[in-house]
Amino acid sequence: MDEGWTVDTPRGILSNVTTTTTDHLFLRQYYLGCLSHASYLVADRSTGTAVVVDPQRDVAEYLADAAANGFTITHVLETHFHADFLSGHLELQEATGAVIGYGRAAEGRAEFPITTFGDGDLIELGRVVLEIRETPGHTPESISIVVWPDGLDGQPHGVLTGDTLFIGDVGRPDLLASVGVTADELARSLYHSLHRKLLTLPDETQVYPAHGAGSACGKHLSTETVSTIGEQVRTNYALAPMTVDQFVEVVTQGQTAAPLYFPFAATLNRQSRELLHEDDIVPSLSLDEVLAHQRSGAVVIDARDDREFAQGHLRGSVNVGLGGRFAEYVGEVMEPGTPIVLVAPDGREAEAKIRLARIGFDRVLGALADPVQVFFRNPEHVTSLSRLSAADVTQRQRDVAGLVLIDVRNAGEVELGSIPGARHIALPELLRRRNELDPTAPTLVFCAGGYRSAIASSLLWSLGFTDVSDIIGGYTAWAARPQDVPSVTAGEGMAETSRSDDPAVLLDVREADEWAAGHAPHAVLVPMSEIPQRIAELPAGRRIVCICRSGNRSGQVTAFLRHHGFDVVNLIGGSKAWVELGLPFVDSAGNPGIVA
Repeated sequence: MDEGWTVDTPRGILSNVTTTTTDHLFLRQYYLGCLSHASYLVADRSTGTAVVVDPQRDVAEYLADAAANGFTITHVLETHFHADFLSGHLELQEATGAVIGYGRAAEGRAEFPITTFGDGDLIELGRVVLEIRETPGHTPESISIVVWPDGLDGQPHGVLTGDTLFIGDVGRPDLLASVGVTADELARSLYHSLHRKLLTLPDETQVYPAHGAGSACGKHLSTETVSTIGEQVRTNYALAPMTVDQFVEVVTQGQTAAPLYFPFAATLNRQSRELLHEDDIVPSLSLDEVLAHQRSGAVVIDARDDREFAQGHLRGSVNVGLGGRFAEYVGEVMEPGTPIVLVAPDGREAEAKIRLARIGFDRVLGALADPVQVFFRNPEHVTSLSRLSAADVTQRQRDVAGLVLIDVRNAGEVELGSIPGARHIALPELLRRRNELDPTAPTLVFCAGGYRSAIASSLLWSLGFTDVSDIIGGYTAWAARPQDVPSVTAGEGMAETSRSDDPAVLLDVREADEWAAGHAPHAVLVPMSEIPQRIAELPAGRRIVCICRSGNRSGQVTAFLRHHGFDVVNLIGGSKAWVELGLPFVDSAGNPGIVA
């Protein structure tokens, strides 16, 4: 397996690329971090026959890699009708003439010609054979694709699981409630798909999912993008021994609000639509043209850093920085189909356009030319963003009558604590719930670190709210005030948790992948997101020393548990301080570990 590498081009193709080769097999994973999306090029090296699985909409990478290796792409296989991105199946078909394939349950649901595959159907690339397994649960038509490098007489190398099985999680079953398929029905199908179709594969079979950490298609996805069946059986909470009813309960609880654009993208993925032409130029617009578009209903998306936006921006624009999950957050704060005008960092207009096209937001009218100079010369059209430090929040609550606090984080984050008096409206729900708020009331919004709150604050201003601020550093900064929680050093934590008489519990609240890379041998793992649901497992009568990577997450958990009556202290500096002091730290195999 080759090492992963990163590509950064003017089109904004930001991918980690990992390649596996054997005598016959070529398998390349493309990982698009800004959408947490994994796609695949699978080929037989001896025949040159190849397929692409779950492609992103801008398909130049697949075509270039196929050409470089002498491959002919004969099929584009979709593991299901995706909701979180617009797939490139039509673009690839136009470029290659490839057959578009789906699971059998997709029959009659696409507006374009497709070939459907059912359980046991084979696609023979040469010695390399792809076996289709129907794995409904995330959606009714979901399939997984088993890769046999030396035919069915050999051993499977891996399985492309789509949104059925992730690393550390499984696909959420609740996204189709609006079209008449219940979460309960799909969750029961998902249980059987996992146990009858995927877990029957050998433990060493590689697992290649369609998404990783950050995707809204699950709730506990790992930052790892490849695993094995055996590793997932050992570590994935959803694969632990349980009944079907228990499985349904555990996978349907705690899901985040789906972004506003999901139904739009899911519908568009079934339609014959306009094709993306990646090299189209983004028109440059004058200020007068931008203002005219704005008056006609266009939304101005300012893709600069939130700090630059705060200093000065076009009145009525919405800030969604290119440095984050740009397309996804744009899709959370505006209605699909709305015309868009861009204000982009210098030279990155084309990247912004491509990234929006990946979720089907194609109505980009153009980009404001030379925005900094335009703002300098036209101050009457420019305003700044009101931002408060964490230290100012308490005074603001005391001094401003009727102050409304809005927490725009996800539900799982809020369960661990929020600013007293705050109202929870997750960012994906803010646009559709705006009528619940008084636009004339003084309003303060916050998220975890400031990125999402800048989006939320600018959105409310654009909707006519008259007094909106956000918190610099978000809830993390507010919760990290010195007086919040008692703490210990790494040395003190080691002493407390290692004494022979009534030792304290060392509670590690990082994610499972971080734990696997390295942890204190005597620590107990309960990830931060699972603390509220698993609080009954914690020892109420013993002292707890809480540790994470740097002391931030563990500080939040410490405050939460102390509020619920536990004797808890936070370990300053987290695992990094632990390792720096030379204290024992091992990986999941018992070898020397690292801080991931």
